[in-house]
Amino acid sequence: MRSGLRIAVGIATAGRRVILAETLLELTRQTRLPEAVLICPAAADDFDTSQTPKLPFGVKVVTGSRGSSAQRNAILDAAQQFDIVMFFDDDFFAAPTYLAELEACFAANPSVVVATGRTLADDIKGPGLQAGEARTIIASFVPSDEALPLTDHYAGYGCNMAVRLDPVRTHGLRFDENLPLYGWAEDVDFSRQLAAYGRIVKNRRMTGVHLGIKGGRTSGIRFGYSQIANPYYLWRKGTTRGGGALSQLVRNVLVNIIKSIRPEPWIDRRGRALGNLLGLADFFRGRLDPRRILKL
Repeated sequence: MRSGLRIAVGIATAGRRVILAETLLELTRQTRLPEAVLICPAAADDFDTSQTPKLPFGVKVVTGSRGSSAQRNAILDAAQQFDIVMFFDDDFFAAPTYLAELEACFAANPSVVVATGRTLADDIKGPGLQAGEARTIIASFVPSDEALPLTDHYAGYGCNMAVRLDPVRTHGLRFDENLPLYGWAEDVDFSRQLAAYGRIVKNRRMTGVHLGIKGGRTSGIRFGYSQIANPYYLWRKGTTRGGGALSQLVRNVLVNIIKSIRPEPWIDRRGRALGNLLGLADFFRGRLDPRRILKL
């Protein structure tokens, strides 16, 4: 039985027209379809609108400035008549029962304000999965018949993060647009804003695969700078723990420098290491700011 909750899927996308089409195809297999899908492309040709009439749900193209935070804010603005926005990355394939499990979770647990699911595979650190590989993983997964209680988490994972919209509207919450372009950690910041109004949980019954497609991402230098600037900014803002921000920052620098010797073909380690060094230099100059990546 339906709960009466209205669910919109929100997808911010940039430079991934082909995989976005595959992601939307996967959404047609949901046992519980969304009331609408809100797509915010960074550029007009990032979404093939000819696909829309073939889909079993309404699709609305939302206009917003380029950048994951700005695009997700545009989706929030367009979701006024919905109860939940399910943010999926444009390369996240949701298992067929994902939205049904999401609805059951939010209906049974009114204190939950953010929920993230279980990734059956996540190739964000690898070369990226092909669509066929992701579909095979989902098809071969056998859900557990046992009770899987919700577990409390510090933050949702942006590639599949459901948000209850009532506290967002009531308190005027927004993704932080001072984290430009790819954003990086904007999901943590937004989750921690919502933490004041309810629970942030992981629901292992909500499953899917994050392909980790590399196309459309920001440059290695810019990303490396964000790896320094963003944790520092969020610590100063108060939405990230100081110890966590520092350990993440140190780990990023060490990994990028060490792996620059023999970098993976799919990651610009040397660019990231250079971006890390530029970020550290700006820290010591007293001018470290996430928005400086726009000048790099």
